[in-house]
Amino acid sequence: MRASGGSRGNSGEWEKPFWQQRGWLISAAFLLSMFLIGGFVLLTGEDPSSSSTGQPQPSTPKASGSSAATPSAGAPSGSAEGRPAGCSTNDSDQSVPKQGPADLKWKQSDTDLLPVSESAGPRKYDGPLWSCYAHTPLGAVLAAHGISTHFTGPRWREVADRQMARGAGRDEFVKRRGALPADQTKKGAPGSEGTYTGFSVLSYSPAQATVMLLIQLPEKGYASATASVVWEDGDWKLRPTLTGSLLEGMAAVDGTDGFVVWGGGNAG
Repeated sequence: MRASGGSRGNSGEWEKPFWQQRGWLISAAFLLSMFLIGGFVLLTGEDPSSSSTGQPQPSTPKASGSSAATPSAGAPSGSAEGRPAGCSTNDSDQSVPKQGPADLKWKQSDTDLLPVSESAGPRKYDGPLWSCYAHTPLGAVLAAHGISTHFTGPRWREVADRQMARGAGRDEFVKRRGALPADQTKKGAPGSEGTYTGFSVLSYSPAQATVMLLIQLPEKGYASATASVVWEDGDWKLRPTLTGSLLEGMAAVDGTDGFVVWGGGNAG
């Protein structure tokens, strides 16, 4: 993607954490939304205003590759499809969700409140490692939320190794994230930097899914961010872009039209 604000040149601007990039400082709304997503997200340099149409914008997912749905040779297998030991879900509902799960709850992680479901996932928690998602469209949606927010703490490398799809994108992310302080944990009250409000499934197959996340900003207005996940080693894994960004696109949106809005639920 092209950088916003002119040529990247040799200034090193594009290599900075997003909050230090001049193009992103222009928009406080996107600053806040990206804090919600991950705090230090390594962006591609796309101008967020270029796709601010007020509606979800489809993105063309990258090819999943032959490894997307194939467990690695050393992957633990405990259940069907090479699921990790102790992980079992009901994967019968392959329809694109039109509402959130009936057992929706909200679980805090740093300043984020994340949607979770006993039926669709995550079903296993180990610090920042939230895993065992249903092999369904809804499971992919929850994985896009639950994985993309866990790269700020000191265990970020373990999250990358275990919950990020293998490939050049992961390698680039690790290289860039490794240049930052290990602990980028966010501080503040739950939801103080924005609230996950809804989602839109842009594409889905058993091998991959692309999901648009709707974020309500703390002042006013909404922003969206697009993330992709692939089925690898018996669970959904986040697929970064080739430039190492956790997200494929950001946009300002006018409201909730075109999104499935999360229903009620209990904080967990």
